[in-house]
Amino acid sequence: MIPTIETPRLQLRAFSEEGDAAFVLRVLNEPSFYEFIGDRGIRSLDAARRYLSEGPIESYRQHGHGLMWLGIRTSSGRLIAAGMCGLVRRPSLDHPDIGFALLPEHWGQGYVTEAANAVLVRAQAELALGEVYGVTLAHNRRSIRVLEKLGLRFQTQRSLTEGAPALCIYHRLLVASES
Repeated sequence: MIPTIETPRLQLRAFSEEGDAAFVLRVLNEPSFYEFIGDRGIRSLDAARRYLSEGPIESYRQHGHGLMWLGIRTSSGRLIAAGMCGLVRRPSLDHPDIGFALLPEHWGQGYVTEAANAVLVRAQAELALGEVYGVTLAHNRRSIRVLEKLGLRFQTQRSLTEGAPALCIYHRLLVASES
């Protein structure tokens, strides 16, 4: 249902509830995920399966997009599970936002920027989205750098839900390509 996205170094594909639950459990319980994104309360494989079913997989059904499994291609062509990247719909934003999380051992190599750029190309070309947001905490300098590399510009700072911390909200218009 959701097409795979390929770049020279990466593959992004739709999550599967059964096959990716253990990996998602690991990603969501990384200390960096807690610090920069938040504790989702996922502590078991069953909870990870529910997270996938009710989160990314439901988003695929409703919106035609969502967070995707992110794999790094080795020199031998094998894929190593590294993180997630994709478009997230939030009730408090008018347009989807680009979301990403990468295991710390893969930081600093340009993978998130490459993956997020590929997602934005698809958002524009195949999904015909005209705008996209990026949201992050003010102290998440790495994510801010990625958003800026992707052409998103700071718009405002506010909480997306009552009682939640204020987030920096970045924005970008996606311009239709000339044919």
